[in-house]
Amino acid sequence: MAGVLLLSAADVRAVFDLPAAIASQREAFGALGRGRARLAPRVLLDGPDGDVAFGYVSRLPGAGAVAKFGSVNPGNAARGLPTVAALVTVQDPVDGRPVAIIEGEAVTTLRTSAASAVAADHLAPREASRLAVVGCGVQGRAHVRAMAAVRPLAEVAMACRHPGTCTVAAGLARELELPVAAAASAREAVRGAQIVVTATTSAEPVVLGAWLGAGCTVVSVGSFAPDRAEVDGEVLARAASVVVDDVATALEHAGPVVAAVRAGELDPGRVRPLGPVVAGLAAGRRSGSDIVFYNSVGLGVQDAAAASVIVDRARAAGAGTLVEL
Repeated sequence: MAGVLLLSAADVRAVFDLPAAIASQREAFGALGRGRARLAPRVLLDGPDGDVAFGYVSRLPGAGAVAKFGSVNPGNAARGLPTVAALVTVQDPVDGRPVAIIEGEAVTTLRTSAASAVAADHLAPREASRLAVVGCGVQGRAHVRAMAAVRPLAEVAMACRHPGTCTVAAGLARELELPVAAAASAREAVRGAQIVVTATTSAEPVVLGAWLGAGCTVVSVGSFAPDRAEVDGEVLARAASVVVDDVATALEHAGPVVAAVRAGELDPGRVRPLGPVVAGLAAGRRSGSDIVFYNSVGLGVQDAAAASVIVDRARAAGAGTLVEL
């Protein structure tokens, strides 16, 4: 196909649904676990007011290189804008020519929550049904939907910065037909939860290890840089397993992991990658009573897997706009 396919956020949402996103992330981490994915070092560039620019490049078997460049801008919440802005580019696997340019925020929202669902599916007890989500933004909402796809949720508590006026929980309860409630605080939300998701951009812990019950699985997606730490050191200290999306990347970028290693409270050898677990080469947890901590900073292979599905589906559906560069 000649030309470059431009895909807007609406195009992405039209062809990339949650089941497809979850399947793509299983493929990404399975390939990573089997050593079949290629992953370049992750690039972060600090900016003012907590802003961070990022860049990923990766390749999956049989696919061309995929690159994503974007930024995380915490101040966008007050501006009524998404926190993440990004573009994803896809190259032909044979001649390297650009074949697609994809709006990246829609990709990031769905692939991030889908990857968390894959992690929870492999790390959380099968019977886990009580979910707590700290953060009511785009990712917080997406994670409720994604976790509902892999676990039989019977109770969901969401902690928002302004619980008295937050309507997110009520909206999700109607959408998903689940008992989703707004908690008065993060501590209240976490009480009794079997899966805890932190989806903020906080530099200070929003979940403490002292709050966690036996068997709890904690998933942090906002601790994506060394200066971001959504959980305290006790979460890692109590965890029987500390799992990350990629060990080398996490030891450099995952805030809670970096802090614990630097303080001498975590042996880097204890940090385990998710890939072999998804590939069936390692166990997710040793016992149902273990506390497990999973820290995701985001990897290029996630975008590569998502982009491959999006481009194939967009071509089949005639979505997007072909342009000559």
